[in-house]
Amino acid sequence: MLVLGARPQIIKSAPLIHQVLKDSEIELQIVHTGQHYDYEMSKTFFDELNLPSPLMNLGVGSGSHAWQTGKMMIGLEEIMAKQRPEVIVVPGDTNSTLAGALAAVKLNLPVAHFEAGARSYDMRMPEEVNRRLTDHCSRLLFAPTENCLNNLSEEGVPKDHVFLSGDTMYDALLYHLPKALKSGILDKLDLEIETFGVLTLHRPENVDDMKRLENIVQAMMKMEDLNIVFSIHPRTKKMLRIAGLMKLLRKSRHLRLIDPVSYHSMLNLTRNATIVFTDSGGLQKEAFWLHTPCVTIRETTEWVETVELGANTLAEDEKTILQRTRRFLVAENLKESLRKLPNPFGDGQAAAKIVHGLKQFVTPRA
Repeated sequence: MLVLGARPQIIKSAPLIHQVLKDSEIELQIVHTGQHYDYEMSKTFFDELNLPSPLMNLGVGSGSHAWQTGKMMIGLEEIMAKQRPEVIVVPGDTNSTLAGALAAVKLNLPVAHFEAGARSYDMRMPEEVNRRLTDHCSRLLFAPTENCLNNLSEEGVPKDHVFLSGDTMYDALLYHLPKALKSGILDKLDLEIETFGVLTLHRPENVDDMKRLENIVQAMMKMEDLNIVFSIHPRTKKMLRIAGLMKLLRKSRHLRLIDPVSYHSMLNLTRNATIVFTDSGGLQKEAFWLHTPCVTIRETTEWVETVELGANTLAEDEKTILQRTRRFLVAENLKESLRKLPNPFGDGQAAAKIVHGLKQFVTPRA
């Protein structure tokens, strides 16, 4: 049983789902928690990635972390107790991940966590709490990188529970990139290759703190020589309006405000951008794989590999954002240099390795 709920989980689960569907020895059940409150947008991702409909959508929606996680656990416990799957699989680090893991272990069902071992070492991040608790609930842990493997080892996770699999998001990107490059988003937005930046923001530490949000907006406003496409998350749009910043953004000549786009369209924008600004963990990795420099608007990142290799940099205030952006923009042949970097996230076969690990763990029914 695969438990997912947010859009990034749908993307990173897609390669695993397709791999499982090809294997006649495995029966797959997908349970959607409905953590993503926009059902139609979630359905669009299922359709775009050619995924089967979930066995059930709990429709939990948005709410506080405790309320959302608790509602998910109640719904998941009922389904798991009825279906009694041989293993519960949870991807990533959302509240759906933690709810799936906790509901399973309370029923004495084994948990398999993929994207295990990622650490920002910032317990203020809800995702960091979710990752750590899920990893220590899990019987099988599929680590995307050597660094993640080492993190788990340092935390005392038994070695025979851990597998180095690579990252399923890289599998997904390799598979979908050819189609993504035909998405037509550049024509729709009248953009030319490598003449623009891409901005996304959604983390509470950035969008709920009015001073910090204004600080980030001011940094973007000062980059008048760079066209910036700002894909605005619904919650971010709400906070920008409350802060009185939407009018300011709309008056800017170099900022283009758009609603969230499909997975294919975002891949296309990221591949053809000059630079990416984000607080998203997934987009940091996608920028790395697409050889586009990334300024991560956070104090920490779980994907330290991208920073250590020089493709990503952390910046949390206006001055630092501007300085580190300029450093990237003035570098010669930067994209070519990024293409030559090693990829610590595997070979694009993570889903196959995870399925192999699952099959080794689960004894076939007689």
